[in-house]
Amino acid sequence: MSEGFSRSSNGSSSAIATLPNALSFARILLTPAFVWLIVDRDTTFTGLLLFGVVVSTDWLDGYLARRTGQVSEVGKMLDPTADRLAIAAGLVALVVRGAFPLWAALLILVRDVAILIAGVTLLVTRKVRIEVRVVGKVATFSLVVAIGLIAWGNLGYPFPTAARTVGWGTYAVGIVEYYVATALYAGDLRRALESGST
Repeated sequence: MSEGFSRSSNGSSSAIATLPNALSFARILLTPAFVWLIVDRDTTFTGLLLFGVVVSTDWLDGYLARRTGQVSEVGKMLDPTADRLAIAAGLVALVVRGAFPLWAALLILVRDVAILIAGVTLLVTRKVRIEVRVVGKVATFSLVVAIGLIAWGNLGYPFPTAARTVGWGTYAVGIVEYYVATALYAGDLRRALESGST
């Protein structure tokens, strides 16, 4: 929809047991595993790789849902929730491990918490869901790449300087995109509230 928001039951099913939803659940279930691995100095490398695998599958469940006609209301909420949870958990683990700076993590986490609270409030009170925007997905991809590269460099793995340089450049682009998306979501929220009050 061009407005950027939709009524919660439009164009999707109420199915829960679908392959895309199973993938989202799997991402949630794997989150404690990579957190545990990252914070343990002996398994940080494995944890970082698992974190990369988990967050990189974000596009897969959405793609499968569209290709197989298994788009569901549960999936529309579960997919972004699993994504945000994995990224947040990964950031906290990397900050604890000393592989990612707290200030850079907070710029991501504070924004995500604000969007989550606004989105859930709107869904519960008005039965309206904010649509995910392309710029938001691009920003998330950029930041995930940046997080991985910065952590890689800070942990002293091969080519650390190159990893940090590319990582911080990607982070700069991604965080600008993230807050551009936030401004657009704020506009979507305002229009949704205005639509609900008429």
